[in-house]
Parts: sequence; C-alpha cells; structure tokens
Amino acid sequence: MENNYSYSGSQVQISEMTLVKNVYLWMCVALAVTGITAMAVDASQSLQEILFGGRFTFLVLLIAEVALVIYLSARIARMSFASAMVSFLVYSFLNGLTLSVIFLAYTRTSIASTFFITGGTFAVMSLYGYFTKKDLSSWGNILLMALVGLIIASIVNIFWANSTLYWIVTYAGVLIFVGLTAYDTHNIKRLLAGQEINETTQKVALLGALTLYLDFINLFLYLLRIFGDRK
Repeated sequence: MENNYSYSGSQVQISEMTLVKNVYLWMCVALAVTGITAMAVDASQSLQEILFGGRFTFLVLLIAEVALVIYLSARIARMSFASAMVSFLVYSFLNGLTLSVIFLAYTRTSIASTFFITGGTFAVMSLYGYFTKKDLSSWGNILLMALVGLIIASIVNIFWANSTLYWIVTYAGVLIFVGLTAYDTHNIKRLLAGQEINETTQKVALLGALTLYLDFINLFLYLLRIFGDRK
C-alpha cells in the first residue's frame, strides 16, 4: 500500500509540474505571437496604413480585443480546451496588431532593451511568487484596489494631460504589475497544487497563462514609458 501511495503521489506531483510548465509555455507562445505580429506590422507600410490610417479601424481592434479577453475569462469554464486555446491565440494576435503602435513612438533599440528588462523583472517576481513560503493572499484586495485607482487616474489624465500625474501613474503601474506578477504566480501555484492533468485543469493553467501574459504586457508598457527613447 505504501508503494502504491508513493507512486500515486509522485504521479500527481509530476502532473502538477507539467501544468505549471504549460502555464509558462502558453504564455511564451502568446508573447511570441504578439511580438511577431507587431514586428510584421512595423515592417509593412500597407498594414500600417490600414491600421493607423483612420481611427475607426484601430478603435474596432481595441474594442474587439477587450471584448475577447473578457469573454474568454468569463466563459472559459464552459468552453472546450481547444476553443479556449484558439481564443487565447487570437487575442494575442489582436494585441500584437494594436501594440505595433509602439514602433511609431519609440526606437526599436529601446523597445528591445525594455523587453529584456521586463523579462528579467518578471522572472524574478514570478520566481518569488512561486517559491515564497509567505501567504500572498492578502495582496489580492490591495492590488485590485490599486489597479482600479490606476485605471481611473489613467482615464482622467487622458483629458487632463498632466505630466506629473502621467509619471505618478507610470511608476505606480510598474509597482502594481510587479506585485501582481508575484501574487498571480502564487495563486496559480495554489490552484494547480495536487491537480492531475485533465480538461478542467488544462483550462485553469491556460487562464493562468493569460493572467501572467497580461501582467507581462502591462509591465512592459509602463517600463517602456521610463526606458523607451522616443523618435
């Protein structure tokens, strides 16, 4: 009986590690799709004219990607894993189209260097969130309230255009998404602890990948405000 129990426990542990690895694999695939799409737009004058020639096309893309990520987050439990994965990849593609606008504002060198800075920061905080023995659950409400405040301040500053508020929002955004990276990693580990691989847990892992993908993208955009060299 002890041998069977040990074997079963080992299998569950392997399944858990596989699910965690899949979280980062799917996140990296989505980031690759976003990056390749953005660079393809940057390399094509005709695509830039289609996307940025008028506000209507770009606005439709923004609305579409926001609607898709809300739909995916809300409906993933009722979707098949294959449908959820396709939706995630479509979202990362749409995000690549809209994020290509950064190539119009910043130099390629500064975008690349900021991406590596983001990668390093994300890796450190994700490792902390995964291996820390501290309970980070108390961070959730604090970070959520901070994120709501950040969104409100960002909307206000669209109309106010205050440079001081712009930089406050920028540095606050970096701190918030650094914290969210650790918190979300910790939460994903908790949700996948002791789980076997099946359709349901695969979708939980995919939703975790989406969450970390959004943390990475937002952290990158706020760091780009600080380290990016404008054209």
